[in-house]
Amino acid sequence: MANSSTQGIRTVLHPVSDLASATAVYEALLGVPPTDESVYYVGFNAAGQHIGLVPGGGPQGLTAPLTYWHVTDIEAKLAELSAVGATVTEAAHDVGGGRLVATVADPDGNLLGLLQDR
Repeated sequence: MANSSTQGIRTVLHPVSDLASATAVYEALLGVPPTDESVYYVGFNAAGQHIGLVPGGGPQGLTAPLTYWHVTDIEAKLAELSAVGATVTEAAHDVGGGRLVATVADPDGNLLGLLQDR
């Protein structure tokens, strides 16, 4: 079996309408305080996963949770997915700290996030 360039889902963003209320719920659920807090994002690290809360769906306008598959080479994975019918909806870009993110839509329009840490 070949080595996979996908490292699994480790990041999930949740759109929320009330950041303070959602923060309290997720803190109780996860049993840990937020590791990142601002007016536009609250993030938690729990059990090897990162859970992010984005008010109003964030810049992506999310209306449902978005999972991010961690990959070793985001550009190669985007090319591979495009070649089999996925549509790039957000090209790879740096969101700070050397982290690259991108999104693709599967043939049914479901969004899949890709994330590469450099």
